[in-house]
Amino acid sequence: MTSNRREILKAGLLGSAVGMVGLPASAAASNGRERRRSMNLLVLGGTGFIGPHMVREALRRGHNVTLFNRGRTNNSLFPDLETIKGDRAGDLEGLQGRRWDVVIDNSGYMPQHVRHSARVLSDNIGQYLFISTISTYASYAQPNNEDSTLATIDDVPEEFSWQNYGALKVLCEQWAAEEVGDDRFTVLRPTYICGPGDHTDRFTYWPVRTQKGGVMLWPGSAAHPLQLIDVRDLANFVVDCVERRTLGTYNTVTPIGSYTFGNLLEDCQAITSSTVEPIWIDDAFLAANDVAVPIYHPISGEYAHVSSISGERARTAGLRNRPIRETIRDLMAWWDTLADERIANARFEMTPERETELLAAWTAQGV
Repeated sequence: MTSNRREILKAGLLGSAVGMVGLPASAAASNGRERRRSMNLLVLGGTGFIGPHMVREALRRGHNVTLFNRGRTNNSLFPDLETIKGDRAGDLEGLQGRRWDVVIDNSGYMPQHVRHSARVLSDNIGQYLFISTISTYASYAQPNNEDSTLATIDDVPEEFSWQNYGALKVLCEQWAAEEVGDDRFTVLRPTYICGPGDHTDRFTYWPVRTQKGGVMLWPGSAAHPLQLIDVRDLANFVVDCVERRTLGTYNTVTPIGSYTFGNLLEDCQAITSSTVEPIWIDDAFLAANDVAVPIYHPISGEYAHVSSISGERARTAGLRNRPIRETIRDLMAWWDTLADERIANARFEMTPERETELLAAWTAQGV
């Protein structure tokens, strides 16, 4: 399995058959009729990276939030909220007999777990919103929209693996929809999610490395396309979909062609006030040297259109993307609050030693 495929499979998180082109009819009808009454929301998860932003946004708008999780991650984050302890792998007793207006599922990875929780909740909810991923698409050799061919898997494994991430998410979508019905089901497919609280350190690598200044390896060219989603923009859209009862399937991405690696370099330099000498290294060299570069994919071959995912349906439904420069500013402010040990153990794929080695090899070619 190539490193490119692993990255795609990890990018952020079968669309329902509601509407084949443009907005599903139910979403188009409800767009603009925001449900402002206070609702009772159940968040499956809620204390990882994306969940807390959704919880805070829902609370900010006056909704009531209950969490369901194992209580193992950041369990002191929302001490004033009701937390039902359980496990999607089997312990769902705490959900029995309870009613919620909406379920926000941002922790579903195994289809059998998603089906089980959706079945338990189905009779007592008004809407089920599932956070999926652009990794659901079968191929990136061409641009994709919500109706593109999806990844498949022959047998459902008992344990999760990143190798099957996209195909498993497809089944999660399908099986949840079967339990709750398309008339109550929403799917959001984000691309690379970035912003404060990101524990993956993928996007974070670029501003942190830029802050150090000096000669720096950059992949491809300044014109190389890049699609992202700020975690807070995703959270805002989630709560919008809840308030408006927006149904159907939506890619949550920045507009195609609106952002490049050159823009990323400029924004990182502006926020960190650092001077960088970028060395743009082509795909052939990166491939020949098996270089893993965070959130980067060649613009040829199987992954040529990873950053050509249509988000028009979501934008029509109300998704708004803030400037990535704002994302970087707030990300770095959060980064500066982290403990020294956390920073020292950042999950950066590119180490300083590896970067120096690669730059030396590139320079030796006389390019």
